[in-house]
Amino acid sequence: MWEAIRRWFDPREMRSVGSRPDYRFSLANERTFLAWLRTGLALIAGGLAAAQFLPPLPVAHLREVIAVALLLLGAAVAVRAVDHWARTERAIRLGEELPASRFPAVLALAVAAGALLLVIAVLARALG
Repeated sequence: MWEAIRRWFDPREMRSVGSRPDYRFSLANERTFLAWLRTGLALIAGGLAAAQFLPPLPVAHLREVIAVALLLLGAAVAVRAVDHWARTERAIRLGEELPASRFPAVLALAVAAGALLLVIAVLARALG
């Protein structure tokens, strides 16, 4: 694990592996990384918004649970983004198959579950 983390911060290590790829592949990988970072930032912003602007909900501390869940999910997305970027860049340089990931599906399910939780909270508040 520490070896993977070390690779995130050492560009010389990344460049010493394999051969130099067509720069378009590296740039596409970087754009994907930045898209994941935007997703993480959006989740973090949603968590802060939930903590600050959601009214008290009928279930005790539900607002805080939603906020913390969004903040943690945003942090997980950011960490996953850099790890996936590094693994993909390494695979590109070595001419290997790109790493597969279940994370997009897991993230989609987590966001859907959170949305469902919010729908239930809104309906519970509306129905009194």
